[in-house]
Amino acid sequence: MISSVLVANRGEIARRVFATCRRMGIGTVAVFSDADANSPHVAEADAAIRLPGNTPAETYLRGELIIAAAKAAGADAIHPGYGFLSENADFAKSVLDAGLTWIGPPVKAIEQMGSKVESKKMMDAAGVPVLAELDPAEVTESMLPVLIKASAGGGGRGMRVVRSLDQLEDEIAGAKREAQSAFGDPTVFCERYLETGRHIEVQVMADTHGTVWAVGERECSIQRRHQKVVEEAPSPLVERVDGMRERLFHAARLAAEAIGYEGAGTVEFLADEKGDFFFLEMNTRLQVEHPVTEQTTGLDLVRLQLQVAAGKALPAEQPALRGHSIEVRLYAEDPAHEWQPQSGTIHKIEIPQTTGEFTVLENAGVRLDTGVVDGSVVGVHYDPMLAKVISYADTRDEAAHLLASALQRAKIHGLVTNRDLLVRVLRHDAFLAGDTDTAFFATHGLDTLSAPLVSDADEALSVVAAALAESAANRRAARVGAGLPSGWRNLPAQPQLKSYESRTSGTHDVRYRVTRSGVVVEGHDGLTVVEATPTHVVMTEPNGPQRRFEVARYGDLVCIDSALGPVTVRRLPRFIDPSAQVAAGSLLAPMPGSVIRLGAEVGAEVTAGQPILWLEAMKMEHKIVAPAAGVLTELNVTVGQQVEVGAVLAVVENEESK
Repeated sequence: MISSVLVANRGEIARRVFATCRRMGIGTVAVFSDADANSPHVAEADAAIRLPGNTPAETYLRGELIIAAAKAAGADAIHPGYGFLSENADFAKSVLDAGLTWIGPPVKAIEQMGSKVESKKMMDAAGVPVLAELDPAEVTESMLPVLIKASAGGGGRGMRVVRSLDQLEDEIAGAKREAQSAFGDPTVFCERYLETGRHIEVQVMADTHGTVWAVGERECSIQRRHQKVVEEAPSPLVERVDGMRERLFHAARLAAEAIGYEGAGTVEFLADEKGDFFFLEMNTRLQVEHPVTEQTTGLDLVRLQLQVAAGKALPAEQPALRGHSIEVRLYAEDPAHEWQPQSGTIHKIEIPQTTGEFTVLENAGVRLDTGVVDGSVVGVHYDPMLAKVISYADTRDEAAHLLASALQRAKIHGLVTNRDLLVRVLRHDAFLAGDTDTAFFATHGLDTLSAPLVSDADEALSVVAAALAESAANRRAARVGAGLPSGWRNLPAQPQLKSYESRTSGTHDVRYRVTRSGVVVEGHDGLTVVEATPTHVVMTEPNGPQRRFEVARYGDLVCIDSALGPVTVRRLPRFIDPSAQVAAGSLLAPMPGSVIRLGAEVGAEVTAGQPILWLEAMKMEHKIVAPAAGVLTELNVTVGQQVEVGAVLAVVENEESK
């Protein structure tokens, strides 16, 4: 029996494993980096061991430290979660050599699937259809586009699409750097890239007694940077193509049986609209998107992992599929600006209609698996995923509408996220028709899909609510004389002005007067303010419905939530500090990170969009490009330098800025 489990991971997946352990009466041990000292997963564990340092290479990729932590805390088993060391055969072997139980597949199976190059050869020999590997040195123009992939990992790290031969060498070098940073292995390979494939995967579960389940398939076609964003079970494509599910399950079982697999794993395929499919890779671990399979089978996959690791047999019959489940990954990132990751404090995260966390729902509802809580700080060292929000319902349409509604009404204060994009995807006609492929964002326009949920007019109305709530807060905070509010007068008041800045629509100036008959807002004739307190405002437009706005302030950040949609603005000061102005043509750091490469020297003439430097943050590389053609007049950083968000990295002067 397993009595105590150390999770060699962080955030959401650590909390997910701990939740099942608690339900089974099993003790829990967390490990944490210095950056994660206040993470919820640390507080929830029975014991926690510090891993000194911040970066993955210093902490979560140090297998010897993790094994020492397990022994120090009295854990008798290690669960690797996903990412980091979860598919590292040497780590799995070290766990077993230390006398601990490894909650994962056999070491040999990890080794065989750990190299995507060798695994494809094995799958081909086993009768599983594959896409041929390409030698980068032999790629020709006729083979383009090709996909560069990291042999040792997944999650989009080390993946690049190459459409021009002159880019191949640089992209391979960049992919190797990312793979080394994320997985400790720089090996990459190439394969033919299918622009509009469907990403279909099969969850397998196998015990030590010879039983292999193909539990169900998932579709994960909607991706950004080759990383999944929306996942669902069952697959709309598989539902539509006769006999495809049986063929997929047969191929997945062949793959698992070929390597003597045990535990939970995922066999991933790339399919076309006709239902033909090709083996991509096998992930020898639990997947991020496992909750949709749990919801559509009623299984707790982590529980099964623990039972299989303890030597128990799976039931002879696997459960039947039920209903439909959709999962979205809520990221701290800006899709409208090349998916730039965000860092900072999450002041509030509240998903309405949530009926369970880290647990299988028996009835229609919303499940939340998250690694953050109110007040959590999102740093630059790890993936920017905040939460997985999962819906479950009888039908796909119900699941999509339920999830879209919950996301739109969610209170997510503090950081820019991909929430608006997720809602627009879930409500898109093509998505609802099941017409999803890996080119979804390119086909339907990322600029359209990432646009704010609220219209310009609704945003303006929300900002009015922010101004009135702030005014109410000011009056409540400053009382004078015989209890009269500050600013009280018996003569007509002059218009008050409050200004706010929106990331998407510029500056909002709100002018209003408090009269004997109520509040009058310029530009909003006939608007009736029913109630205005520091935290909520109720207003009625002419011939319109009464609407309630909830307002939260965090310094100069103001978040307004209503049925119209979420709005976030910044309160502008009445007087601007001249020293805070930034010169035209300045390239600002969009996030904290480390400078890993320079693309130009001071004095060089550059073109619009030309990379000036590269930043590494959140395990990904990010290009900082020239905003316009001109001359690079300043370069304020060097390779290896750490920079903070908003720092002026460089200045490009053009004719207009001179």
